[in-house]
Amino acid sequence: MLDFIDDLGHGIYAIDTGFQRPRFDAAFLIVEGGRAAFIDTGTNHAVPRLLAALNALGLAPEAVDWVIPTHVHLDHAGGVGLLMEALPQARALVHPRGLRHLVNPTALWLSALSVYGDEEMQRSYGKLVPVPAERADASHDEQVIHLAGRPLRLIDTPGHARHHHAIWDEKSRSWFTGDTFGLSYREFDVDGRAWILPTSTPVQFEPEALKATVARLLDAEPLAMQVTHYGRIGGSVGEVRRLAALMLDQVDEMVQAARTANLAPDRHAALKTALQQGYLARLRAHGHAADATAADWLAMDIELNAQGLEVWLDRSPA
Repeated sequence: MLDFIDDLGHGIYAIDTGFQRPRFDAAFLIVEGGRAAFIDTGTNHAVPRLLAALNALGLAPEAVDWVIPTHVHLDHAGGVGLLMEALPQARALVHPRGLRHLVNPTALWLSALSVYGDEEMQRSYGKLVPVPAERADASHDEQVIHLAGRPLRLIDTPGHARHHHAIWDEKSRSWFTGDTFGLSYREFDVDGRAWILPTSTPVQFEPEALKATVARLLDAEPLAMQVTHYGRIGGSVGEVRRLAALMLDQVDEMVQAARTANLAPDRHAALKTALQQGYLARLRAHGHAADATAADWLAMDIELNAQGLEVWLDRSPA
């Protein structure tokens, strides 16, 4: 097996897309009866790895039936168009609020450009390739598709983004959660126990919607969550619930930090400081050293979470 592929069982593979740092951004491949589906793709730069993963598993590009981004943020969906060019039988299944942005990615590019800047866009994402409209479908809430008879259920999951859906796999009793169930990096595992934090990346963070989404995910009593950042977490219903409670506690803390920072002379700096202090304190309680290296690993998420919280503050009633 290639060193950037993790076999998660039940025919599910996490593919490290190579984005930012090792084991930071995953694309998932589900294989059933010789047929395959990708959930999230990473960026354009990930496409060679995704095709190499197919080859390593003895699958031809023609074996892929579905490409399903959880939402259209570029670390999840930036490579969809380019990947589809290599998969002649595949259809893209996209949240209805995101579909048009993959068919015509101009607005998507400009939105990301406003967050990351031109140099980072060119370095990390590359030119976006449109998905042909005739090969793309909009999902709907409680939609069920089949992969060689294996049911995959999609539900609408706002909170991180309004163009977000999650995918339930009954065979593994797990959700593919994109960013709605937060971020959980393997560098922060302690004695096999995962740690998690929310993501409020701009521009559609909605805390109450996110809480409702997490409650809906838990209603299925999942044994695990397949998170894009990064991999499979959980292992039991109880462990998934522990992680959910940890994440939702931090959502409340982040909202309070944003409201407090809103009164500061330099709101952005104050909010970043509060987020860093909160995350590192949580990590220490988890048993992690939470040192300067940990702060570096979290720096990009702290910046993006601060930006997203500020957008939420500016949109919220006074």
